[in-house]
Amino acid sequence: MEVFLIRLLQFILAISLLVLLHEGGHFFFSKLFGVRVEKFYLFFDPSIWKWDGSLFKWKPKKSDTQYGIGWLPLGGYCKIAGMIDESFDTEQMKQPVQNWEFRAKPAWQRLLIMIGGVLVNFLLALFIYAMCLFTWGDDFISPKNMTMGMKFNQEAKALGFHDGDILVGTEKGEFKEFGADLYRDLSTTTRADIIRDGKPMTVKLPGQINYLDMLKSTPQFVRPFIPARVDSIMQGSVAEKIGLKAGDTLLALNGTDIDSYNEFTNEIGRMQDVLSAATTHKDSLAARQATITFRHEGDTTRITQTATLGDELQVGFFVKSLASLYTPEHRAYGFFESIPAGVTYGWNVLGGYVRDLKYVFTKEGATSLGGFGAIGSLFPPTWDWHLFWLMTAFLSIILAFMNILPIPALDGGHVLFLIYEMITGKQPSEKFLIRAEYVGFGLLILLMVVANLNDILRWLGYM
Repeated sequence: MEVFLIRLLQFILAISLLVLLHEGGHFFFSKLFGVRVEKFYLFFDPSIWKWDGSLFKWKPKKSDTQYGIGWLPLGGYCKIAGMIDESFDTEQMKQPVQNWEFRAKPAWQRLLIMIGGVLVNFLLALFIYAMCLFTWGDDFISPKNMTMGMKFNQEAKALGFHDGDILVGTEKGEFKEFGADLYRDLSTTTRADIIRDGKPMTVKLPGQINYLDMLKSTPQFVRPFIPARVDSIMQGSVAEKIGLKAGDTLLALNGTDIDSYNEFTNEIGRMQDVLSAATTHKDSLAARQATITFRHEGDTTRITQTATLGDELQVGFFVKSLASLYTPEHRAYGFFESIPAGVTYGWNVLGGYVRDLKYVFTKEGATSLGGFGAIGSLFPPTWDWHLFWLMTAFLSIILAFMNILPIPALDGGHVLFLIYEMITGKQPSEKFLIRAEYVGFGLLILLMVVANLNDILRWLGYM
C-alpha cells in the first residue's frame, strides 16, 4: 500500500504540473492577443445534478477568468471564448462575433494560441532534462564494460549471438548504455560489434527485427549477465526458511540447471505461466511448488529444498545490481554545458518515441497500451527526485507530441484546420468543426477505455 501511495502521489503531482503548464501556454498567448479566457481548470468539472462539478473555484475582481479544480482527474482545460472545443459550447457560437473572441483574431494569432500548450510542454521537458544533468550529472554503465557478457534468447542465438558475448555497438556507433536505444539499434541494424572470448567480432543482422518482440519475448532478446549468487535475504521469506544465505550460489530450480540469475528468472516465468493457467486450488498449489538446489559459499555440497511459494512466486532473496557488479561512469555538466546536452537528450527521447509509435497499429502494440495504472507504475516505488523529474520530463515530451497529432479535439486538430484556412483563405464551417470535435473526442475516449482496460486485464492476469 505504501508503494502504491508513493507512486500515486508522484503521478498526481507530475500530471497536475504538466496540465497546468500546458493550459498555461494557451492562456499566455490568449491574453497576449486580447482573447478572453472564461475558465482555467485543473481537472474536468462535469456537473452532477445541482452541483457544478467544482471542488474549488475563484474569480478575481475585474477578471474575466474563473480559476478552479474539477472533480474528474483526467487532465484540465482552458475555456477560450469564441472557440469550438471540448466544452461544446455551441450557444456562444450563435452570438455575434466579439473582438475579444478567439474567432475574431487573425489565423496566425489563433495558431500561436493553439500551439502554446505543446510549445510549453516541449520546452519544459528540455529544461527539466538540462537541469537534471546539471544537478545530478549522467550515470551509466557502458555495455562494453560488462565484462561478464550478456545472456541471449533463442532468436538471438539463431542470428549468431552466443551467451557471454559483450555487445559493443553497431555501424550506427557505440552503445552508450544498456536500454531501449540499444534494442532499437539492434532491431534496425545490419551489423553488431561484439567481443567474444576477448576478441572483437561482428554478427550480421537482418536489418529488421520486431522491436516489440525483442522486448516482450520471455526471455528478452538480450540481457546483461547476472550471477546466480545470493546477495541478501528478506526476513521471514521462503529463502530464509529453506536455509539460503548471503553468498550462496543457486544451481537448479525444479530440476533445471541454472548458470545465472537470468536463467532462474526464466524458470520462475515458466512457473508463472503454469500458475496463470491453473483452474483449481490443487493446480494452483502444484504450480507454486519450487524445488531449489544451491550450495553455501566455500562448500561443494549440493543442498535441495522444496517450498511452496506465494501467489507472486517470490522466493525472497536479492542478487547484486548492475551498479554493484560494475562501476558506473559519471559525467558532470556545468550549467551552460547542461543546456545543449539536455536538448540533445530530450530530442533523442522524442525520436525514440516517434519511431516506436508505428507499433501502436499492430496487435502487439494495441495490447501494450497502458492507462493511468501503467503510467503510474513507471514512477519509482520510493520518492526519488531525480527519477521523478526524469519521468515528468518524459511525460511532458509525450504530452506535447500526442497533443500535436492532427486529431480533432486535440491541439493538432485545431492546428490542422488553421493551416488549411491560412493556405486556402477559407474557414471550415462551424457545423463541420463541431462534428469533427465530437468524432475526435469519441476517439480519445475510446483510446482511454482501451488503455485502462488493458491495465485491468494485466492486473487480473489475463494479459
